[in-house]
Parts: sequence; C-alpha cells; structure tokens
Amino acid sequence: MSADVLWYVPNQVRAGHRGDVVTADHNSLDTLTEQALALEEHGWDGALLGTGWGRPDTFTVAAALAARTTTFNPLVAIRPGYWQPAHLASAAATLDHLTGGRVRINIVSGQDGIEQYGDTVTDRAARYGRTREFLRLVRRLWTEDDVTFSGEHYRAAGATLPVRPVARDGRAHPTLYFGGASPEAEEVAAAEADVQLFWGEPLDGVAERIDRLRALSERVGREHAPLQFGLRVTTFVRDTTEEAWRDAEAKVAQLAASSDRASGRPGRYRDADHRAADRPVAVGQQRLLDLAARGDVLDENLYTAPARAGGGGAGTTWLVGSPSDVAKSLRRYQDLGVTHFVLSDTPYLDEIRRQGQQLLPLLRDW
Repeated sequence: MSADVLWYVPNQVRAGHRGDVVTADHNSLDTLTEQALALEEHGWDGALLGTGWGRPDTFTVAAALAARTTTFNPLVAIRPGYWQPAHLASAAATLDHLTGGRVRINIVSGQDGIEQYGDTVTDRAARYGRTREFLRLVRRLWTEDDVTFSGEHYRAAGATLPVRPVARDGRAHPTLYFGGASPEAEEVAAAEADVQLFWGEPLDGVAERIDRLRALSERVGREHAPLQFGLRVTTFVRDTTEEAWRDAEAKVAQLAASSDRASGRPGRYRDADHRAADRPVAVGQQRLLDLAARGDVLDENLYTAPARAGGGGAGTTWLVGSPSDVAKSLRRYQDLGVTHFVLSDTPYLDEIRRQGQQLLPLLRDW
C-alpha cells in the first residue's frame, strides 16, 4: 500500500502563521512559488491550500502556483455556500485540464464568515445536506453529459461542461477530500467523498472512526469506489528524539505566550473548561481539544499540548521525534488504513526541506 504525502502551503494575509517567519512578502507569489518548487524538488506530492473568508482566494493561488510548477498537485479547499456546484465543477475541470490532471479538491462545510459572503444556511443538518448534494452534482458534472438534477438545495437541467477533468492515475476526476467529525459529516463522507481527512487523533480514535465510516458506507449505499482515509497532522522532526522534545516544548511555551498576549487574558487556552465560554467550536476541533484531558502525550509521541496553546483546529496536535520516530508513527496510521497524509511544520520552507530530506525518504520506503 503506497502513501500519498502532501504538505501545507500557508495561504494567509497575516505573517507568522503558527510560528512561521515574519516577512513583508510572506504571501507573495514569489514566496509561495519558492515553497511549491521546494516541494517538487524534495519529492512531495503537493500541498493543501487552506480556505477562509479572511484568506486570499484558494483557487486563484492554486492556479498561479500550478502555472509556475510542473508536478505540484494543489489540494484546493473550498466551501459550499461560497461556491456553487457548476462554478466549482467548471473551475476545477479547467485548471485540471490546463495542468494535465494535477488538481485535488478539499470540501469544507464548517461555517466561516458566512454573513460576509451572503450565505444563509447555518443549521448543521441543512449544511451537510447541502454538501452532500454539492458533491453529487459536481461529480456528475465532471463525468456525465446533459446532467439533470433536482435536489432540495441545487438544481440543474441539461448541463454539460465544455471542458472535462483529466483521467489520470486511475482517477476519473479531481479527488474529493472531505473533513468533519459530526454524525452528519460522517454520513456525507461515507456516501460521497473520495478521501475522509482526520486531524491528528490517537490511533484508537482513528481506528474507531475508520471502522464506523466503513460500516456507514454500506448502510448509506455508497455508489463509488471505497472511501479512502487521510491524516492532517503537524510533524515536528529533529535529528534526535531528545532534541525534538526539547524544541517542541519550547515552541509550545512560545505559542501559548503569543496567544495570551493576543487575547489579553493570561492562560486563555490552559483551561479546557474555558472554551465553551470563549467561542463555539466544531466537533472535530472539540475532539482535539479534549485530548489534552487524556494527557499531554498520547500513544508514543502525539503531543496534545499545542492544541491548548493554539486554540484547536487542524495541525494543532504534533507527532514529535526523530525522523525514524515520526515515520514509525505515521506507519501505524497507515496500518489502520490511512493512505493520504497532509503534513506540516514551521518555518514552512525550512521544514519542507528538512522533512523532505530526513522524513520523506523513510515514508517512500514503505
């Protein structure tokens, strides 16, 4: 079983994301291109481009980076509600055609600035019902002519895309990644996604979710190829185990101090009971934050303390250790059935190179 290994390219207006180097040109085309070219040079399969109303448009960034690279596969995160199915299907098919089949799509259903771009669907059941229709219609537009569709949220009549995605490496269209940990989200993944992305949970939690999603796929009558599984996690790699833990603990202390200064409330993320009062969190975020109650280190080297320092979310649990330590940990996830990995650490460019030299070759030997 081969692994597909991606990185994460920061798509941020503000410099210094999660400890990255603060420079005035941190989000310039030249800076992001340097990262994409470094990913190609070191053998990464591509990178996730995160989405959010407060970020630059992911598809525009992906198109610009694709034009300056040759093997870089952008995993473009998009939100239903901001995008319409026909718009996304056409944009993705066009970029996939122009790049020879390098596009991947990550569907995000979480709420983020919806009032600012005019979305009105806030109820969770309705959001995920819409996402399920969105995925079904996009896939049909990519693979069929004269598509007619009538759902609760979307309709189409006699729709045919002028440009189709590229059939490549066994895929008929861009791979559809999807995240979410709520029951509604898991039902969407089981029925319509190609890859379910997990955040950095312990092995027992990931195993339980894989078993549940496989069983759910049968119950919902999945009509596609079997659901695949991915892991989005920070990999904190140093030459030795001791050096990695020393640096990881120092970095968490620095992140916590930065969060405290930004919030104006010392220790804001230290107490798990604070969180509900601070702000609502998604089910997946809450799962990561709750891991701290089980201990700062789970399994052998899954470090949960960063979630408290950074407030939860993707990449805020870390696999810490030497290259061989982290490779062994990732292999344990692969043994459970995870075949797609989205890794990262900061400073992003330095870690693309370090982990490209030290960690990635160990993963390619699987």
